[in-house]
Amino acid sequence: MIKPFVPQLVYIEPRALEYPLGVELKDKFEKMGIEIRETTSHNQVRNIPGDNHLQKYRNAKSTLVVGVRKTLNFDTSKPSAEYAIPFATGCMGHCHYCYLQTTMGSKPYIRTYVNVEEILDRAEQYMKERAPQITRFEAACTSDIVGIDHLTHTLKHAIEYFGESDLGQLRFVTKFHHVDHLLDAKHNGKTRFRFSVNADYVIKYFEPGTSPLDYRIEAANKVAKAGYPLGFIVAPIYIHEGWRDGYRKLFEKLDASIPRESRDDITFEMIQHRFTKPAKRVIEKNYPKSKLQMNEEERRYKWGRYGIGKYVYTKDEEHELRETLEYYIGQFFPNAKIEYFT
Repeated sequence: MIKPFVPQLVYIEPRALEYPLGVELKDKFEKMGIEIRETTSHNQVRNIPGDNHLQKYRNAKSTLVVGVRKTLNFDTSKPSAEYAIPFATGCMGHCHYCYLQTTMGSKPYIRTYVNVEEILDRAEQYMKERAPQITRFEAACTSDIVGIDHLTHTLKHAIEYFGESDLGQLRFVTKFHHVDHLLDAKHNGKTRFRFSVNADYVIKYFEPGTSPLDYRIEAANKVAKAGYPLGFIVAPIYIHEGWRDGYRKLFEKLDASIPRESRDDITFEMIQHRFTKPAKRVIEKNYPKSKLQMNEEERRYKWGRYGIGKYVYTKDEEHELRETLEYYIGQFFPNAKIEYFT
């Protein structure tokens, strides 16, 4: 059983205490008996405990930094949304394949930002600029915000904010099942709640520190019954022994749990496993015993953005993966919207 995340160590920026949420979180962590340290900036956290790289990396993943988001220009978040809305950064999960290992670099600790109203005000400006079009925001795409929201309630606040909006929609994805506090949020159908799911093999070997599949599916059932538009991300689609059977069982479990009335507006996003050479080096450093297969000779090289290429499956493998999973989805969720990304 994966319990809700509780940090082992908390750092707080002095400026964070100028915001009500910063004061609230400091009081909460003091009452929980968690060690609190001061840091000049959420980007300058040093002295993470540990005698070697692996210890420091794991301790960083258990460290929460309470800070102020200074940059209020949002990154684009194509194709899933127009913009990424930055409520948090970093994740407590230990997914071996995760791209955050390279993008977070030497700062794998988790950051939550307390100037929530300023972030939402900026979102409002973006919506006005694009009016009368709807603007979609992906919440904390460099984090798993559900994993910390039982502590901060930032996500719940944002869900209710967009629930009142005529021009904005919110979406996010999670591997955690701790959703009970979000079920009564006044979302008004403006937030799409997505769960990352996978074959049991992938979750068992490559997603330590996250909720088991059955717990995620149970949470998805609760979310659907609460009236949220629902979605699933199957990523990475990974070829392993018995992969066809593993993915068939995944969709059978979803079919057995997801209410019929939620299936007319359900989305599936599928992303095949890929890696870059820098990512491979970092993964092997952070998870030296990982079973993750990253043999360049067995993959196809594909140029990516910014001139960095990635290794993906061969054309034949990709075709078989896509055809197989789309067949399963079509069997159980014939009205679903499907997107596939390489």
